[in-house]
Amino acid sequence: MKILFITLSNIGDCILTLPVLDALRSRYPDAKITCLVPMRPKEIFVNNPAVDKVVIFDKHIKLMDKARLFLALSRENFDIVIDLRNSFFGAFLPAKKRSSPLRIIPSKIKHSKNRHLFWAGFSGALIDSKMRKSLFIRQDDFKYVEDILSEHNLFDNNRLILVAPGARSQLKCWDKQNFARLCRLFINEGWKIVSVGDNNDQSICAYVQQELPSAINLCAKTSISQLAALLKKAKLLITNDSAVMHLASYLNIPVAAIFGPTNEAKYGPWSEKCVVIKKDIICRPCEKALCRFGTLACLSSIKPEDIFNQVKSLLTNELNSDSQDSHRQLRRILISRTDRIGDVLLSTPVIKALRDKFPQAYISMMVSPIARDIVDGNPYLDEVIIYDKDGKHKSWLRTLKFSSRLKKKKFDLAVILHPTNRVHLLVFLAGIPVRLGYNRKFGFLNNRRVLHAKQEGLKHEAEYNLDLLKGLGITASCGDLFMPLKAESELYVDEIFRKEGISKNDKILAINPGASCPSKLWPVERFAQVAEKISALYGFKILILSGPKEMSLANKITLHHGIKGKVVNLAGKTSLSQTASIIKRCVLFISNDSGPVHIASALGTPVISIFGRNQPGLSVRRWGPLGKCDKYLHKDLGCIRCLAHNCKKEFACLKAISVEDVVSVAELILNAKDRV
Repeated sequence: MKILFITLSNIGDCILTLPVLDALRSRYPDAKITCLVPMRPKEIFVNNPAVDKVVIFDKHIKLMDKARLFLALSRENFDIVIDLRNSFFGAFLPAKKRSSPLRIIPSKIKHSKNRHLFWAGFSGALIDSKMRKSLFIRQDDFKYVEDILSEHNLFDNNRLILVAPGARSQLKCWDKQNFARLCRLFINEGWKIVSVGDNNDQSICAYVQQELPSAINLCAKTSISQLAALLKKAKLLITNDSAVMHLASYLNIPVAAIFGPTNEAKYGPWSEKCVVIKKDIICRPCEKALCRFGTLACLSSIKPEDIFNQVKSLLTNELNSDSQDSHRQLRRILISRTDRIGDVLLSTPVIKALRDKFPQAYISMMVSPIARDIVDGNPYLDEVIIYDKDGKHKSWLRTLKFSSRLKKKKFDLAVILHPTNRVHLLVFLAGIPVRLGYNRKFGFLNNRRVLHAKQEGLKHEAEYNLDLLKGLGITASCGDLFMPLKAESELYVDEIFRKEGISKNDKILAINPGASCPSKLWPVERFAQVAEKISALYGFKILILSGPKEMSLANKITLHHGIKGKVVNLAGKTSLSQTASIIKRCVLFISNDSGPVHIASALGTPVISIFGRNQPGLSVRRWGPLGKCDKYLHKDLGCIRCLAHNCKKEFACLKAISVEDVVSVAELILNAKDRV
């Protein structure tokens, strides 16, 4: 029995045909197999015991040379010709049996590996083609790899991850900076990183090693066989859609593959343990040679944290068929929270919970303009959508136009954390199939409704937010809040501190005397007295933070003559992001019940929050700070009913909190901090 096996040009495509070679060897164990291969992948077949003879073919040779090759092959009298190139060789070479160019592949067969098998007449092999014996690895190659690993003290193969950051096409390549950030995440958890690739990938691998000196760069230092030996030593491969991905798949090595414009259904990894990392933006997979928008957003929207979390799940066997099925159902998710900054910040655990449940989904969040900085830069979000209900989108006509634009984004799920008539109508008109929200304020427009009971104040707002996700089968603990710090804001604060003579060694107390409602405002003169006493006790420099509307309150503290230390009034001078960068550098933050309290909690800065109101839905139990070192002060004066801003007792509950109360709590926090 003589068989001619004609394979494809690129290395990755050629590896996808190896299951056909396995099937041929299994069905015809005594056959002599000749492989007609192009120059690039010839190494796979040369000196391979599975192959009797290798004929190198260059499709660019002259027609006369092709004719001579055809005649030479004709004289071989092959019994079977399997032509995966669908060329004239397969169509006209004499043989008893050949793969037919007229064979129609059923549409249900998606993956190229399976299509090759079907084309060659091995439909039964679609389910089980696990022989994987047609790639020969020499003992010398195993020794070469062992020597390299020993040279770099890599004796624990269970902690070895290979990274292949290149690809044949630049349109398949994830950004090199992201690869470096991803590798750093794994190195920080004790993993060893080795980068691999061919000559075209050297600049990318060199960049990764430059950023991470502990990473080992073996790019262009291995043959295909040596790379295969190295893959067998690794716990996992992280790669783009590349030949290395298919090599690892053939060897049944766990693979995490990053996909942009190409179609994972056709070309995805096929190891028993694998995951495709992608973001389902509307235009992918386009399978085009050029991005029509010039952004390549399908790749740029993938964050290192996305891959890190999915790889960890893959390594711990947490990626199962159920999560894959749920992902297919909910590919694009919209979270809506259009109220104040503190409310949005207390919703950030929801973002992470959804990302954990649907790791590959494209997740957007719709917020008001004032809350943009709270979520812009959140690693678990792919997009921030601004809905300006009090400005740009105030009229009903503009709201309808906004819903039309939202409809074009083709969301599968909307999670509405703050119920309003407009948002419910907006999401309904956007045609989002699954609308999860509360049963109030046009709540009948939601097709998954939860009883709204927040006004009872039986738990924290962050817990209420997560409770809504139980309608999706998600049970999550409150977790940490997340507030992004931006590089430009950090530089801005560096410059402010330089101008004000504040050094890195200075201890800073920040005070926020403002709030959104009169029922939250502790007397401003008491803030000044607290600043006076704490600065005298601990030598603090004082920063005053607030919005533009509270500048008069801030000015009163600045004019207080008893404060001995330096006082810097930044009221109305910083954005939300800049405020966060300032709070992060503070030793202590004292504030009324307001959004910046939760920013401090998210950033780990100890906070003292001063509360007045006692209404259940407005109480400390629902809105208190969540940080481990955070404290709050509240005096219950026994009011039968709290009237909030309509208080008839001149906010006696707030006035009951003394300067000494705040100073005492501050001492507890600061003394505990010193002991730690």
